[in-house]
Amino acid sequence: MDSKAISLPFAEGHLLLRRPRNVQRFVLLLTIFAAISSLELFSQEDAVLPIMPLPARATRGQSELLIQPSFTIAIVGQNEPRLERARQRFLDILTRETGIPFSRGVPSHAVFTMTAAAPSAAIQNVTEDESYRLIITATEVQLTAPNPLGVLHGLQTFLQLVRVTPRGFTVPAVTIEDTPRFPWRGLLIDSGHRFVPVPAVKRNLDGMEAVKLNVLHWRFADDQGFHIESKKLPLLQQKASGGLYYTQDDVRDVIAYARDRGIRVVPEFDMPCHTRSWFLAYPELASRGPADSAGFDPTRESTYKLLSTFLGEMSALFPDAYFHTGGDECDPKEWESTPRIAQFMKEHNLADGAALQAMFTRRVEKIVAGNKKIMVGWDEILQPDTPKDVVIQSWRGQASLADAARNGYSGVLSWGYYIDLNQSAAEHYQVDPLGDAAANLSREQQARILGGEATMWTDIVSHENMDNRIWPRTAAIAERLWSPQRVHDLDSMYARLAIVSQKLSYYGPRHQLVTEEFLQRMSGDPDPVALRVLASVLQPPRLYQRQELRTDFTAINRMDDAVPPESEVARQFDEICKRIVAGKASPADWQQAREWLALWRDNDAKLQPQLSRSSLTPDLAPVSHTLAQVAEIGLEALNSLERHEPVPAEHRQQNLAFLQSAAKPIAVLLIMPAASVQRLEEATQILPTSSDLISFPQLNSFSSPGAVHNRMTLSEAGYESQLSRPQSGQGLSGIN
Repeated sequence: MDSKAISLPFAEGHLLLRRPRNVQRFVLLLTIFAAISSLELFSQEDAVLPIMPLPARATRGQSELLIQPSFTIAIVGQNEPRLERARQRFLDILTRETGIPFSRGVPSHAVFTMTAAAPSAAIQNVTEDESYRLIITATEVQLTAPNPLGVLHGLQTFLQLVRVTPRGFTVPAVTIEDTPRFPWRGLLIDSGHRFVPVPAVKRNLDGMEAVKLNVLHWRFADDQGFHIESKKLPLLQQKASGGLYYTQDDVRDVIAYARDRGIRVVPEFDMPCHTRSWFLAYPELASRGPADSAGFDPTRESTYKLLSTFLGEMSALFPDAYFHTGGDECDPKEWESTPRIAQFMKEHNLADGAALQAMFTRRVEKIVAGNKKIMVGWDEILQPDTPKDVVIQSWRGQASLADAARNGYSGVLSWGYYIDLNQSAAEHYQVDPLGDAAANLSREQQARILGGEATMWTDIVSHENMDNRIWPRTAAIAERLWSPQRVHDLDSMYARLAIVSQKLSYYGPRHQLVTEEFLQRMSGDPDPVALRVLASVLQPPRLYQRQELRTDFTAINRMDDAVPPESEVARQFDEICKRIVAGKASPADWQQAREWLALWRDNDAKLQPQLSRSSLTPDLAPVSHTLAQVAEIGLEALNSLERHEPVPAEHRQQNLAFLQSAAKPIAVLLIMPAASVQRLEEATQILPTSSDLISFPQLNSFSSPGAVHNRMTLSEAGYESQLSRPQSGQGLSGIN
């Protein structure tokens, strides 16, 4: 087969989609990746597959497979119910994307054959081979793998390659040989702070399958509640769940659902701290009383007796080899300040509270090991005498993870992957389990780092909006954990993330629907146009600012709950501003910047009269007004840059002071264009000469996008697009 190798690192470029004319969609279509000039996707060796995670190796053919109603898929050789359900699920998703009803019967001759060389392991484990080989030609598809896990992953790769073209729905001819970089690629769902209903867990498992994540770390209890049924200690769910808990049948159902998708389920019961909910049922567990923040009493044998009963029951419920016991965020001084516990420490030669927790950890590890499980815990459980088979999950960073690896412990990284902290996909993408301090480990030590986990904590998130906190950014983390380390280009990542975000909607995650539903609830308006415009460029505060600025976490129904952690419109606007300041902007860039700024400026007059109609929106009045002022400054700066007329120094300083203030949280929200407009304003101080900057006075008329944009059709991708070409001197290595 005549082919071209898809090489790494990948080509870079910018491709802007036309905004949808339907104003009811508040988010513009995301940036779609393309190579330079009039390239079509896959048409050169440096092109990149529009999927996530990128495979280890792909070789491009010259043709494509047309997906027709006669398309069929069959299991060859080794068969089992898990594979048959995967086949049916594959056809269901393909139908949702294409609208084509495919036959569910077993064909005598299939277009697509999938073959697993060996059956599934009785219990999925971390050492299983997840590799696969996918060969797509113009007439057939062959998917082969050592076992069903690889088949499941190969099916997802095929689905991501499906695209609409002038011919219909097609898949490019390609040969892919793929295997993950790390064996542990997880997502933590915290059902301890807030109960997460089973349908919400399942739809995120569907999303995990799509991007090849393979561990659901499921956390069931925290100070706020205990949310799983114990038949041996029923007071736990009766008194500490508020009536919201998973029955053991619910848990078995989710475990089976996850297994069908190649996902292990690792439970977490955090101890000895984060345990106040336990004390509502069993106050004798507490160090100092039912409201105790010090956690379990490690000095009483009755504590270990009860935990032995409970951990034994839960170990039997969860088949996975790993069992997480938390161990984080205890304050040892609270034990040290309790006279009875301090006396115990003295009698047992325990130097301090940290030594007392280490004693507790050793006792719990023996219980876990006695139930034939491997204990997992957060950084704090690592002590000099911690058993070597314990797995350390690090929230402190690569240095802590590297220390564990050097001392003989396996580890999983979560630092940098806290998706509840509203960081950008780029920030998560640039965190590597083997980066920074871990980069200098020996090969043997690096092998102990199993991978990483994104963490979806629910103290300020509910099941209603968790999807737009998890997706699509977690797909970027999934790529970091699956793809070769050399895959790291941010422009490529964002462009492919846009495509995958749309694909995920065919699986079940509701991330694209959350904001609109919240805006309708907040406004009482079925079509909140002006509120939507405002929301499109807002983000919740980053890191722990959200908790500091809004301490009432009871209701999740405000704008900071509604908007996603990263505004795609604001991100695109910022990229345009960077190009304008660098003198590399196209006519389309200038026009788009003006259109957005004019939209944000004029929206305030429309929105202000509406905000008093709902108790959930009056605090947005200063946010909207500030955005309008930011936009006005931005338009003034664009005029200055276009005309090569510097803004007077005093006026510029006033504008910059305002923009710096506008970039800080207002009503628990960030106005993202403020920092971008600051770029423009700062650039008015030293203007390029007319020979360095092209002026586009015709853009002042705000003509339609088609009047200026140079359109092209990516027939292979099926997107109507506007191409912004790399400037002279820019090669394939990146945008300067």
